[in-house]
Amino acid sequence: MTHQRNPSAARRVVCFPHAGGSASFFRTWAKDLDPDVELEAVQYPGRENRLAEPLIASMGELAAGVAEALSADRRRETILFGHSMGAAVAYETLRLLEATGTSRVTRLCVSGREISGFSESVDSGPRGDDDLLATMADLGGTRSAVLDDPDLRAMVLDIVRNDYHLIDTYRPDPEATPVSAEVIALTGDRDPRVDVDQVKAWESVTTGAFSVRVFPGDHFYLTSHVTRLLEIATARQRDQL
Repeated sequence: MTHQRNPSAARRVVCFPHAGGSASFFRTWAKDLDPDVELEAVQYPGRENRLAEPLIASMGELAAGVAEALSADRRRETILFGHSMGAAVAYETLRLLEATGTSRVTRLCVSGREISGFSESVDSGPRGDDDLLATMADLGGTRSAVLDDPDLRAMVLDIVRNDYHLIDTYRPDPEATPVSAEVIALTGDRDPRVDVDQVKAWESVTTGAFSVRVFPGDHFYLTSHVTRLLEIATARQRDQL
């Protein structure tokens, strides 16, 4: 989904939403972006304009679909920005794009997500409603008014349950070939789910440049720092902020 359309733009930022999120989370970001950069957001199946499509509970299948869509436009420099679950989807998408040898992605921005330290065992069972609601309240990403409406609550919980199953069962390949794109890892200093040391571990996934940026805030710190985040994401390497 394109939020700031500019077919002549030489660069684009492609945003990947968090678990339970959708492309509309990034809609307002266009006003903070240089008009010469196109803003796009990935719309996962099963929500908003893709509501009729089945949800995808496999990281491999989801990343493959995004990679196919992005590879259709190989003429422009591309920057990937993923938050929480979206960071993992963006990373796996980049791996697939680089494997084809035709990737135009120059930078991967991963926000609010770890890349290592997972247990070897995987609990593949879906989470119950109480668990989901407690986690959502802890992270603060869903408006209470949505959860107060029975119909909206059921729909939201189905989406969140699917996405949490996807991320709960996801394990990065420790033997994966490192990507060559620059990686910038970002987090809030009061994120209850990931600390700065965990964010620093993203350095292991790339042979390119790497840096860490820490912002004031919790898991959804990014809503208060959009302008700065986009400055960092789109800065030319020689003018790295």
